[in-house]
Amino acid sequence: MKFGLYGKFVIKEGERHTMVNILLDAAKSIEELDECEVYHVHISEDEPNSVFVYEVWSNESAHQASLNLESTKTLIKQAMPLITGMERISTLTPMGGKGLA
Repeated sequence: MKFGLYGKFVIKEGERHTMVNILLDAAKSIEELDECEVYHVHISEDEPNSVFVYEVWSNESAHQASLNLESTKTLIKQAMPLITGMERISTLTPMGGKGLA
């Protein structure tokens, strides 16, 4: 069963651009992982200190395994000093649509 996440990072004031770049680097680092079907980074003008990520994985185990990749660990270390809060907005079960295999 596919596994989806919609999450929000609350970032120190003025650091949103830096966080977006870190998350886009994360997207590049998992580009070759077939288990990751969607990884989108979003911002909202209504929340200037937040960055949103929407992910779809082939299953929850694949997502968990990605957190143990050396490249992921390095990016997490870079991001942690910028983060003031995190929220898992929703855990989803993707059913299909454009962009999903």
